[in-house]
Amino acid sequence: MSVAVKNSNADPQANTDPQEIQKFTELAADWWDLNGNSGPLHRINPPRLKFIDEHSGGISGKKIADIGCGGGILSEAMAKAGATVTGVDMTDAVLQVARKHANDEGVAVDYKLCSAEQLAAEQTAAFDTVTCLEMLEHVPDPAAVIAACAQLVKTGGSVVFSTINRHPKAYATVVFGAEYVLGLIPKGTHDYAKFIKPAELEHWARHSGLALKNMSGINYNPLTKMGRLCRNTDANYIMHFVKT
Repeated sequence: MSVAVKNSNADPQANTDPQEIQKFTELAADWWDLNGNSGPLHRINPPRLKFIDEHSGGISGKKIADIGCGGGILSEAMAKAGATVTGVDMTDAVLQVARKHANDEGVAVDYKLCSAEQLAAEQTAAFDTVTCLEMLEHVPDPAAVIAACAQLVKTGGSVVFSTINRHPKAYATVVFGAEYVLGLIPKGTHDYAKFIKPAELEHWARHSGLALKNMSGINYNPLTKMGRLCRNTDANYIMHFVKT
């Protein structure tokens, strides 16, 4: 399959959806509330962090760009693990939350209000590792974000993406189950049509010079409120690439 890659460098809004920005603006206030709407994100963060650390040759001492960082859950965790982290997002409200929380915790993260494409134009091949988790399904042109992530990382460096598979199980668990039955996240948070099959993500990444090395599913159990890595990639999944 082929998807046109838009040039978003000139217009930072070119690869954003105003409705998505509004969704995350409304979620900003309770981003760090473990019992709030972002609670599941907090609970899947440890396995995500473990996957990144194990497959990218370690986090400590690395220069890392976290694309679509939101309120900073992953960015802070990587900084605490010894990385020098730049977190970027296009939602000002969540970045304000991220900056305040990092300041309160005494954690150093450089948060920027900009797109992945803008950062790539300014800091080409500047990072050892690039992460982009739970973000691709919220932008109009995910292929452009993937290309920007490939541009940001050094040759031989790692890029890690996680997103949601466009699979019936994902609709049943992430949309119908989590949003409408259990109420774990607000209704309308996800659009099933924007979910991305692993083969599609791998295709876009390969055309941006990234080689797939590792893939795992991510499971969240709403009863135990625990997240873990798993073999099943029908719903949430995470992929590790290396820039060739």
